[in-house]
Amino acid sequence: MEFRALLTQRDEAGEVTNRVERLPIEHLPEGDVLVSVEWAGFNYKDGLCLGGLGNLVRSYPHVGGVDFAGRVIESRDARYHPGQAVILTGWRVGESHWGGFAERARVKADWLVPLPKRLSTRDSMVLGTAGLTVMLAVNRLRLLGIAPQSGEIVVTGAGGGVGSQAVMMLGRLGYRVVAISGRPELAEPLLRLGASEVLGRDAIMTQSGKVLDKERFAGAIDTVGGAMLPELLKKIRSDGAVAAVGNAAGVSFEASVIPFILRGVSLLGINSVTVPYEMRVALWDRLSSLFVAGAYERMVTEIGLAEIPTYAERILAGGVAGRVVINPRR
Repeated sequence: MEFRALLTQRDEAGEVTNRVERLPIEHLPEGDVLVSVEWAGFNYKDGLCLGGLGNLVRSYPHVGGVDFAGRVIESRDARYHPGQAVILTGWRVGESHWGGFAERARVKADWLVPLPKRLSTRDSMVLGTAGLTVMLAVNRLRLLGIAPQSGEIVVTGAGGGVGSQAVMMLGRLGYRVVAISGRPELAEPLLRLGASEVLGRDAIMTQSGKVLDKERFAGAIDTVGGAMLPELLKKIRSDGAVAAVGNAAGVSFEASVIPFILRGVSLLGINSVTVPYEMRVALWDRLSSLFVAGAYERMVTEIGLAEIPTYAERILAGGVAGRVVINPRR
């Protein structure tokens, strides 16, 4: 039996290529469950992997795709049976283990979760790692007592996959959301998703030279990192918090301790890669109750395997809005 996959190769000179090929099923890595992939998600990390960047992929040839959903073909684990719909996100699949940019995937059973009944496999990949990350961030903010009545929540990088889903989820939960985006053309879609206001990057990045700015936001979900994060911290209200979920603007930042020690601001790190099984099941159940496919559909782009390399370049350049989902049969 053969299956189609986007195969990533690296030659002796270090040049990386990506090409759709037909591979024998025996080429799949070891695992407990064989899955027929119906949909895969597309993330910034996928762009890095396909470009051979960040030292994320150590072994070639490789099949990327950190998210996928589909139906079980074979299982050696009692939790899963043939025909069952499942989701996979995280666990370095698509990096150190072959992922979802293929018609077939073989993975460890512990990495999967059952698909909630309220979601289709396509819906789950519209959400994907982005949705799971947002749900983790929202839960952390809520645990600190940051509720809708606490004040405005700001979302940076609001036009991207994680940012746009944060706008949608926070809006659904009753928060007043201020969306920050460097793309003015996305203002109307973000307002439709649930933003109360859409501002340009200058709303955060105007540097006052002070260690603290006027208190405005009760909390934040920051998908950008880099130089924006310290400017954002200056604008958070007392006992507020910033959930850091991304690094589109860089992995390092220089900040003052003053927001932490004078205002009690918290900086929350969000890691969606190794979330325990029981927690992931609960998170996906909550996501399924909040997600409205029709409300988000205008932010979804559907592509096939052969189009992924083009979108890898676009996402690294900040040129992808919303979520991209992959149909491996195209």
